[in-house]
Amino acid sequence: MAFDDSKLQALREKFGDGHGGDIFDPAFRKVADKIFSKSGTRLAPYAGVPTFLSAPHMPVEAEDPDFGNLQVAITGVPMDLGVTNRNGSRFGPRAMRSIERIGPYNHVLDCAPVQELRVADIGDVPFRSRYRLEMSHEDIEKRFNQIVDAGVIPLAVGGDHSITHPIMKAVGKKQPVGMIHIDAHCDTSGSFDGTKFHHGGPFRNAVLDGVLDPTRTIQIGIRGSSEYLWEFSYDAGMTVIHAEDVSGMGIPAIIEKAKAIVGDGPTYLSFDIDSLDPSFAPGTGTPEIGGLTTREVLELVRGLKGINLVGGDVVEVAPQYDATTNTAHAGAQVLFEILSLMVFSPSVIAKA
Repeated sequence: MAFDDSKLQALREKFGDGHGGDIFDPAFRKVADKIFSKSGTRLAPYAGVPTFLSAPHMPVEAEDPDFGNLQVAITGVPMDLGVTNRNGSRFGPRAMRSIERIGPYNHVLDCAPVQELRVADIGDVPFRSRYRLEMSHEDIEKRFNQIVDAGVIPLAVGGDHSITHPIMKAVGKKQPVGMIHIDAHCDTSGSFDGTKFHHGGPFRNAVLDGVLDPTRTIQIGIRGSSEYLWEFSYDAGMTVIHAEDVSGMGIPAIIEKAKAIVGDGPTYLSFDIDSLDPSFAPGTGTPEIGGLTTREVLELVRGLKGINLVGGDVVEVAPQYDATTNTAHAGAQVLFEILSLMVFSPSVIAKA
């Protein structure tokens, strides 16, 4: 149909005098109603006190916590005492809180998760010491036990990857969970330098503690010079997909493999920002070239719609190595994607 004066006049009559919140498509109208005020304004992305994904801020006491009727609690874990190379991911939660223009609508998954879920930024894990790694892990486990015991789904923002072990001890204490792990490293090495609680070994620890089922675990994007450290992954029965295999397999095949491995059982999604190639995410402690692209990661995570998520995290954002804020931006976007998946998770829906 040619564009003529009658078509132009029809567009003027429909759209000429309205505001940005005047949406006519029924599906988009449902989204706009959640985001725009009646006068046609919406929250300015650069205004107000920053929170994760602009979720409501709901402080929760360290002792005798009250989580109200939350379905999902987003929690900062600013601790990087377990790093083996460059430190600084303790600043990751603050950096990701300050990223603007993430969401509110996920056009691929067709949801606005902050508006559709009872979700809040509950602040950071209260740590007793900034110096002691094992004590910090005790504090993390205590906080996430509180969240899980309240029937709330945890979504964590690190911090280094060692934080995932104490989180899993809370999430998997009644039943071992499966895991979709997107990373450059398997993180299943043993003890060194006097501790087994570093960020290179959380998933060996979790399996040996009986809270992670290795046969329902897939690790995606693995690469770099540390392959000799990951024999536990293979011996335990984890599925490892190296970054070098991603192009040949294709993301759709990896998605189907991940879904088949975790099945419909409780599943944890752990995302290390160093899974991305450093050209996309330079701000991390152990960068490895040859990584995933942001487009591949978004396709991968979005393809997991419908899995039974019982928790998740985004870790290892170290903003001081990130002159452009690209790394924190990528981390915040993946956080949004994981929260979007939770809209469709049976474990979250059960608490609706």
